[in-house]
Amino acid sequence: MTSENDSEVDDDDPDVSDVMDQLDDLRESIDPEADLEPMSPREAREDWLDRQEEKADSTVRSYEDRTIHFIRFCDREGIDDLNDLTTRHIKQYESERLSKGITESTQKNEWGTLGRMLEHAAKLNAVLPEVAEALDVPELSKDERVNTETLPAQRALTILENLERYEYASREHVSFMLIWRTTMRLGAIHGLDLRDLYLEEDDLGRLRRQLLEDGYTPAVVDDVIDEAETPFIYPRHRPESASDTTLKNGTDGERVINISDDTAEVLEAYIRVNRHEIEDEDGRKPLLTSKKGGGRLADTSIRNWMYILTQPCNWGGECPHDRDPEECVAREHGRGSKCPSARSPHRIRTGSYTWHRDKGWPRRDLEEKANTSLDEVYDQPFELTRGMSRRQHLDRLDDNGGDSA
Repeated sequence: MTSENDSEVDDDDPDVSDVMDQLDDLRESIDPEADLEPMSPREAREDWLDRQEEKADSTVRSYEDRTIHFIRFCDREGIDDLNDLTTRHIKQYESERLSKGITESTQKNEWGTLGRMLEHAAKLNAVLPEVAEALDVPELSKDERVNTETLPAQRALTILENLERYEYASREHVSFMLIWRTTMRLGAIHGLDLRDLYLEEDDLGRLRRQLLEDGYTPAVVDDVIDEAETPFIYPRHRPESASDTTLKNGTDGERVINISDDTAEVLEAYIRVNRHEIEDEDGRKPLLTSKKGGGRLADTSIRNWMYILTQPCNWGGECPHDRDPEECVAREHGRGSKCPSARSPHRIRTGSYTWHRDKGWPRRDLEEKANTSLDEVYDQPFELTRGMSRRQHLDRLDDNGGDSA
């Protein structure tokens, strides 16, 4: 007959300990949330965004925009802790966003970014990995990845002709011209200082001093200056600035952008006649100026101008959407994007990319000029000399109002 004491479990027995360990493992497999650490959706988002410090400010802002919809969803659903987030919530969120009519490209960008944020939260044990992987991020075909709403070359060249005729050397003229002729991003144009323009041979002395200050040896600097040929623009990454004048790809975005003599003449006329003689809050001399704010023209102003300039009715043309320009909401201040034919700076830039290719620009040279899809990262003096070599393609753009390199 077995006594009561004989039936008690001996925790010190090795066999019993093994069984207990196996039971613990089984509990964890049945309840995987046992090891999750509490974290709110907003805390997870802020922690992830804080770790993006190497990215340009504009890129981080795009991450903020892409993830805020999910944060608001969690608020509506009462999800205060990511521990409570389930794959069912993810599918509900997807359905809600799709019901808003977002494009597949927007879906890919937004959900891809959100997925990276949730993967970060999973590494912090704030959410289950399978929940973080539940987003159905679409795979776009090559044709779908190409922006079908780029600005056609003929429209762009007509806009340039009108600017040269009616608004020569204005800020609007300079902004549109630089995006189209140089393929520069909006952020790079917004951050240009006068010192980034090398329009005459005398400006090469300034380049020499700058390279020496950057620590390059006199021999290397001499080689660069020997190869240099004006006019050109050399945008710089300045993360220390209070004006948000970083480049999208950081210092890798610093490259020589050759321009034609015609483009240089427009820039010189603008600087001489229409540029306000002021410095921004950092004591720098911005190319594009404003009497408002800190002295540097806001990137939002440039963006709004691009929407207005690309509206077909802007210079008296007919509206292809059967709207009365006098009553159209897209003609109101700050609402230019409401016109279906209006194009953002990015759409103008991608249109320019296509135009360059159609004019025979080699793909590699264009990628380096536009600073997109680069396969290599060059040491800056080498990138300067490579930039000079692209000048040979300038003549390809001479037909129908072109220049730039």
